[in-house]
Amino acid sequence: MSVLEPVAPLAGAAAWMAAAAGMRAGRRRPLALEDPGTQPASSPRRARRAESRNTYREVPQFLDLLAAGSTAGLSAELSFRRAVACLRGSLARALGDVVHAIDLGTPWRQAFATYAATSGDPDLRRTVAVLARTETLGVPLSEATRELARTVREARRSETLERARTAPVRMLFPLVFLILPAFLLLTVVPVLITTVRTID
Repeated sequence: MSVLEPVAPLAGAAAWMAAAAGMRAGRRRPLALEDPGTQPASSPRRARRAESRNTYREVPQFLDLLAAGSTAGLSAELSFRRAVACLRGSLARALGDVVHAIDLGTPWRQAFATYAATSGDPDLRRTVAVLARTETLGVPLSEATRELARTVREARRSETLERARTAPVRMLFPLVFLILPAFLLLTVVPVLITTVRTID
């Protein structure tokens, strides 16, 4: 009996599954020609998570733009408006709604504080606190926003480094329970079968 005979049924099953998948793929229309109504829509929870991640990434840029505007001599509200106009992405859309509320008569600090509270982003809440402190204590807005932007970037760099340190630990599960058994099955098991048959 050949060493490959026990593997032959598995290979045949794999070939049959690949052929069936190819037939199904051949019957499908190209993605661009499919009816948009038939394409599965992403879940609202996943869309909210993606938008939250995009907003989280854009906050440091918003702080840099706010600091640049105040350094150029603009008032706090004008710096806020210019920063929102220069942004692109989900944070720009959200803050665009804040600017629209300001245009309708809502005080800009109140409108921004309301959005920061509902968004749940801690850096935006810290930005609201910094703006309130500059108004109360008379601290220059440019220095406060530059310091806040530097602090936010350092904190996120530390978070990224921490996630990089934990990556090897997270890789242990697929390595031990998926890759290593497959490696043993493909390399050690055939050798053991051959050895046993030779001894017999």
